[in-house]
Amino acid sequence: MKRIIVVGAGPAGMMAAAAAAEYGGSVLLLEKMARVGRKMMITGKGRCNVTSADEIPDIIKNIVGNGRFLNSSLRAFDNADVIAFFEGLGVPLKTERGNRVFPQSDRAADVVDAVLRHLHDQNVEIRTNAAVRELIIEDHAVCGVQLQDGKRLDAAAVVLATGGASYPATGSTGDGYALARTAGHTVTPIFPALVPLVTREVWVKDVQGLALRNVRASLHREGKKEQEFFGEMLFTHFGVTGPIILQLSRCASELLAAGAKELELRLNLKPALMHEKLRERVDRDFAAYAQKQLHNGMVDLLPKRLIDIVLEAANLSPERVVGQTSAKERERLVRTLQALPLTIIGTRPIAEAIVTAGGVATHEINPRTMESKLVRNLYFAGELVDVDAYTGGYNLQAAFSMGHAAGCCSVWNLEGA
Repeated sequence: MKRIIVVGAGPAGMMAAAAAAEYGGSVLLLEKMARVGRKMMITGKGRCNVTSADEIPDIIKNIVGNGRFLNSSLRAFDNADVIAFFEGLGVPLKTERGNRVFPQSDRAADVVDAVLRHLHDQNVEIRTNAAVRELIIEDHAVCGVQLQDGKRLDAAAVVLATGGASYPATGSTGDGYALARTAGHTVTPIFPALVPLVTREVWVKDVQGLALRNVRASLHREGKKEQEFFGEMLFTHFGVTGPIILQLSRCASELLAAGAKELELRLNLKPALMHEKLRERVDRDFAAYAQKQLHNGMVDLLPKRLIDIVLEAANLSPERVVGQTSAKERERLVRTLQALPLTIIGTRPIAEAIVTAGGVATHEINPRTMESKLVRNLYFAGELVDVDAYTGGYNLQAAFSMGHAAGCCSVWNLEGA
């Protein structure tokens, strides 16, 4: 039986190993860390958002980095297949708000442990603390790998699933990019996606830890709106984060990488109200608190820690008596409530990003099989590939679909050779 080597025991690698073994391959799974599945253990804040219950076209739409490339592999092993796979391993799942699918236990460890048991049942050999130094390629075909300790391991096919460059403590340190380049592959520039944003304004420190729900955040470059999302966000000591900020961050990363010195983030703190309705609401509150100072007269409108910040942005003194504000000043306050400005000057480091964007160029990979178009019997899967998505289970679904395709086809192609 010819051996299949899978390099990297993250979501894509573990799925590739499972698929290859299920289809009759003799599989060796190599992981440079001391434990397998460390990246999967931290996904979904430790709960492991394994997939999305969205329809396939919507999943592809949310895979913003080369989603169309996944059309074949995603339809061959879709979200229903992922759900059936894990529930078949004894991990009951549940669907939450936003069609996010989690284990009922809310424990990522249950997902990892179940896959690990399955790999053992399928007789997959797992070696930890086994870092790969280079691919062994002869006559435009891969025939094995060499480990960091110099040992050569022969293989009929190799699946590279080493991850990106995010969360290096989990083992994702970008090793796979170098391996891909030595095989002749193009690696598109990598950049952080799903990453917190850094602001110029220092007032964020005064409200760090404050979470806002039901707000709308829009990203602007030179006055032009580039993207916007509605939902939850969080202030930090360096800037902003939270679901809608992470969604915006990929666009921000691209714009900054393309040369934008700074971007404007506008926060609509009252998106449920049209401008006229919000003005009426402010007038009612101001009538009720006419004798109070402004920072005490807005307690029904905003979280207390945010009031003085909004007033300052509207050029209004917090000590000003509410009843003494003019119609023009109230109009200015309403506009600020609907577009509180922040200046984005950067992102947090790629090591802190949930996902790495960029990677092995998709046009050099067969989208149906995940096999290299340059080197026979070499396959790619997961975050190493230039594919990335928004939050919501889409990134894990992409990893599982690519991993399954690579694992299956690494066996099928050998049988047909």
